[in-house]
Amino acid sequence: MVWKRRRDRDDEWDRDFFNDDFFGFDIEREIRRMEEWMNRIMRDFGRGEIKGPYVYGFSMRIGPDGKPQIQEFGNVPRRFGIKEESMEDYREPIVDVMEDDKTVSITAEIPGVNKDDIELDLNDEDNVLTIKVDTPERKYYKEVELPAKVKPDSAKATYKNGILDVVFERAEPRKKKGKKIKVR
Repeated sequence: MVWKRRRDRDDEWDRDFFNDDFFGFDIEREIRRMEEWMNRIMRDFGRGEIKGPYVYGFSMRIGPDGKPQIQEFGNVPRRFGIKEESMEDYREPIVDVMEDDKTVSITAEIPGVNKDDIELDLNDEDNVLTIKVDTPERKYYKEVELPAKVKPDSAKATYKNGILDVVFERAEPRKKKGKKIKVR
C-alpha cells in the first residue's frame, strides 16, 4: 500500500513535469528528433559523404520567461535552418548574452586565436553583432541577435584566455516593470 501511494505520487509528478505546458514543448519528442538527426549524420559520415572534423553541441538554460532556451553551436548544417555552404568550414562558438538596466554583454568562447584576428561588426538596424575569425588554423562565425538596441560607439571589447567579452550601453535604459511591494 505504501508503494502504491508513492507510485501514484511519482506518476502525478511525471505527468505534471513532462507535460507540454511545463516546458512549452515536448522534450521527449525533441530528444528523439536529435537522436534521428545524429544517426543521419553518422550514417552520412560513414559513407564518406561528410568530411570532418565537425563539432556540434547545444546548451540549454531557462530564459526570463521561465521556458528553456536551446542554443546550438558547431560547424555542422543546422537542424532548425539551412547554413550557407560557404560557412561550412566555420565553427560556431558558444555565446552567452546578458543584459541589465544599462548594458548588454556578449561573451563568446573562441580559443586559439589572436585578438587581432577577431572581426566584430554591429548591424544596428537589425540589432545583430557578427563575430568572425578567419585564419588558416581557426575559423569561427556567429551572428548574435541582441535583446535591446545599443549605442554602437559605446562598444568595449576584450579578449583573454580564449574568451571574448563585448559590452554595449543600451540605447534606452530598461524600463522597470511591476510595482514595489512593501513588506509589513
